[in-house]
Order: sequence, then structure tokens, then C-alpha cells
Amino acid sequence: SMEILLRPSVPEDVPVQRTLWSLSFGDDRAYINNFYKNYYRPDRVLVLEAEGAVRAMTAWFSTVLSIPGKDQIFRAAYLYAVCVHPDWRGKGLAGKLLEGAGLYFRDRGIQAVTTVPASRELHGFFAKQGFFECFTQDEHHWTPELGQKAPETLPKMKLVNAAEYGVLREGLLSKLGHIALPMDALLYQAGCCRIDGGGMYLVGATAGPAALCAEGTGDKTLLVKELIGSPEAVDQIAAVLPQLLPKFGGTYRTLGDSVPFGMMKWLSPELDAAWDRDIRAYLGLAFD
Repeated sequence: SMEILLRPSVPEDVPVQRTLWSLSFGDDRAYINNFYKNYYRPDRVLVLEAEGAVRAMTAWFSTVLSIPGKDQIFRAAYLYAVCVHPDWRGKGLAGKLLEGAGLYFRDRGIQAVTTVPASRELHGFFAKQGFFECFTQDEHHWTPELGQKAPETLPKMKLVNAAEYGVLREGLLSKLGHIALPMDALLYQAGCCRIDGGGMYLVGATAGPAALCAEGTGDKTLLVKELIGSPEAVDQIAAVLPQLLPKFGGTYRTLGDSVPFGMMKWLSPELDAAWDRDIRAYLGLAFD
């Protein structure tokens, strides 16, 4: 049997991590650099060694799952950039990475792990590892008919920093089951936004305030990763997105449950048994 070791990374692992990331996801250097500049610390990446060398990794964010009404807050590790070197796929390493990560987090008092699978097929793989669908959203594509509902005046859009965005976001999501992101994750997102001229914004529609996060997609257009506010405010803003964001690519994501997005796994059998699998929550600002 193969010799396997899961451990927190060390700075010397960074070159092999960057190679793994690039081979697995095809992200450009600016995107990967943003991670290592704005978020990376050795303990924020777990690596899996097989036969004495790093073959797989996952980064993670320490987040909180908030369920209103139940007055419950759970510590949840959001797994990001889960990948195995292409030459080592098909040997069960991804499953061993997830299993080892679960034990690592449970030992540290973390109650759940979440992730956003990179493709529809991967939802099936994570389901085999004990994850279940939990986080949903709506994804829309802008059409000219939408623009016919435009308000008389353009909503005011103000660029905000990561801390301001976090406060705005939590206020808008306070009555919904959702994942709350820590400051360092928001700073990382702000860095992602800046790469292609996006940003984090407070938008003032007549129907109320909204939070808008726009990020480049690699083709110099902007994806609205999240647009959250009252349904009326979201409708007003959605109608004028091309005017608000000159590089808008046509896709925006909002609250809703039409698109399965993120998955979750409880790390204790007791929590898993007590959980209602029909509950849907919002993850939204994932690094997918």
C-alpha cells in the first residue's frame, strides 16, 4: 500500500502548490499570485504526500455557518483549490485528502466542511465522500427585456473596501441561513476583484441598499458574483447592470434556490443525524 501523509504545508511547499494549482485549474499567474499575497499562510493549506512528495492539496478558509431562527452558529472550514497532480489521479488520493482534512479539522473543534465543486460531475464525487447539497443560488443572464424595467435614475454605486463590504453583506443576510466569511477571505476576494477591474460595491437603489461583487472571468469581462438585497432592489439594479459596469459580461448571481452550488459535510455523526437535509443556505461569495 502507498505511504500517505497529510500535513499542514510549509513555505518550501509553495512552488509545488503553485504547479498543482496551475495544472488543475488553469488559472493565470495574477490569480494565483493574489492567493499567495493576500491569503496564504502555511497552516491555511493542507498537503498530501504520497511516496515522499506532495501530490495533492487543499486550501481552506475558517468560516461560520449561521442558521437564523435556530439561533445556531457552526464553525465550518470552506475547502478551496482541492486538487491532485494529474499524474497521480485515479489512485484515491482526493478521497484520502478529504478524509484526512476532516480529521484534522475535527481535532480543532471545527464542526463541518463545505466546498464548491468545480463542475457538475464533481458534485457526484463529493457526494461519495459524504458531502450533501446544501447551498443554492440563482444565476441569471442579462437580456434587453430586463433593461426595459430600468428605473428613472441610475442607482448610486460606491466602491467599498473589504471590511465595509463584509458589514453590508452580513446586514443583508442576517435573516437567512448563510456562510459568513472572515476578514481575510474578504480581503482575498477584494484582490480577485481588482485583477480585471472589478470591485466590491454598495449600490443604493430606490428600493433599498444592495451589495454587489464583480470579478473578472479571465476574458476581461466581469461576472457579478453576488448581488444581494431586497428582491425589488435586486430587480432595479439588475436592469441597469450594463450601465453600472461597463465591462459587465452578462451573468449575475443572486439569492435563490434554482442552482445547486455548494456542498457540506458534518464532521460528527450526532450533528449529521440531527440536521434537516432540506435546509438550504447561501454560500454565494465562493472562490469557484
